[in-house]
Amino acid sequence: MLGNLIGPELKELIEARNFTALREVLGEFSPADIAELITDLRDEDQAVVFRILPHALATDVLEYLEPDVQHATLKAMGREDAARILNDMSPDDRTALLEELPGAAVAQLLTLLSPDERAVAQRLLNYPEDSVGRLMTPDLISVRAHWTVQQVLDYIRENGSDSETLNVIYVTDEHGRLIDDIRIREILLRPLSTKVQEIHDSSFVALRATDDAEMALTLFKKYDRNTLPVVDSEEKLLGIVTVDDMLDVQEEEATEDIQKMGGLEALEEPYMEAPIFEMVKKRGTWLVVLFLGEMLTATAMKHYEHDMEKALVLALFVPLIISSGGNSGSQASTLIIRAMALGEVTLSDWWTVMRKEIICGLMLGSTLGIIGFLRIEAWSLFSDSYGPHHALVALTVAFALVGIVLWGTLSGSMLPLLLRRCGLDPATSSAPFVATLVDVTGLMIYFNVALLFLRGTML
Repeated sequence: MLGNLIGPELKELIEARNFTALREVLGEFSPADIAELITDLRDEDQAVVFRILPHALATDVLEYLEPDVQHATLKAMGREDAARILNDMSPDDRTALLEELPGAAVAQLLTLLSPDERAVAQRLLNYPEDSVGRLMTPDLISVRAHWTVQQVLDYIRENGSDSETLNVIYVTDEHGRLIDDIRIREILLRPLSTKVQEIHDSSFVALRATDDAEMALTLFKKYDRNTLPVVDSEEKLLGIVTVDDMLDVQEEEATEDIQKMGGLEALEEPYMEAPIFEMVKKRGTWLVVLFLGEMLTATAMKHYEHDMEKALVLALFVPLIISSGGNSGSQASTLIIRAMALGEVTLSDWWTVMRKEIICGLMLGSTLGIIGFLRIEAWSLFSDSYGPHHALVALTVAFALVGIVLWGTLSGSMLPLLLRRCGLDPATSSAPFVATLVDVTGLMIYFNVALLFLRGTML
């Protein structure tokens, strides 16, 4: 909305080369707002905006842009301007930019960095993809246990401007090993002569640089932290990860899970930027798998062909039966996958989940069964569409719905747990996948119930 209101004005000022007015207009907005404003500008115009912004503000604005826009903007700048901004970027944001670019582009940008910053960038890029090491920044404040509060405050005044955050101060020993983390309020509220060792309690939570980012997200939620330290195998403090990085991880994980639950492979790019061929490939793979699975439905119906010839009325309810089972299975799988993602359900809860879903399945199936029975009987009062044995047909549909909905809820709830037990992603037990599974088995349940109720009459 902001871009729609101010965007045309920016373009007019750029075309008129009225840089003084342009600088005044942009000065009224925060870095995040400026990033939103310039997103729709041409690469050349974006470079113009960055050249007139104060250097520190330009660096902050660049960090709010998407990696492809960042790269295009840096390319459009002069080498000196691009090098200055790239060197001043937060190491974690710079790593996020570099890991999204082709190898040639990364090598080119690394040459713009100073030796110290290049070493930091290469060290972070050497960590595994999707690891905490890729997200951390080494810009932090660490102090020694024997320092006084006065010494800590003096040190913060001298070095704090380069730190990612000052909310938490880290205590290390002479070997750089992490001893504790202390909230800054603990420092500010103590007498100046108080020593750090009198404040800290050696109770802290730390991440390993090789830990998976999704696991780190769980710890952030569990301990309600804005920042967590990162250590190596020897407990030496390497850097910190902040909550803004975790929000990006959470968005990526949620997007990936939702896409998988929709029956496709996770896209690695935003929808508007994903190539058509890539989208067809991601979606087509699962469609083919699901199509082959649905072909088993035709095979199942072929097996009961003779029964349907004797009682064609049974075919009328096939769509109703299989959709009810698929819908119930999809509901259950969605609930369990989300509960597992939030840590509400673990593998050890499988029996509790099963008992709960059995009860839910029976109640839901009974509800649909009663509705189906009443509908058939009510229709039979005004029509002979279901023949003289309409009551038996109604009972067949009712009991089949109970069995199929029960089976659907059990399949949908247990399949994600089974996949997790096998070390696979539970999100791959997508709603379409569960629906396809229940479709095939649902037909078998339906026709076997029909044989039970209609044998000797219609069958």
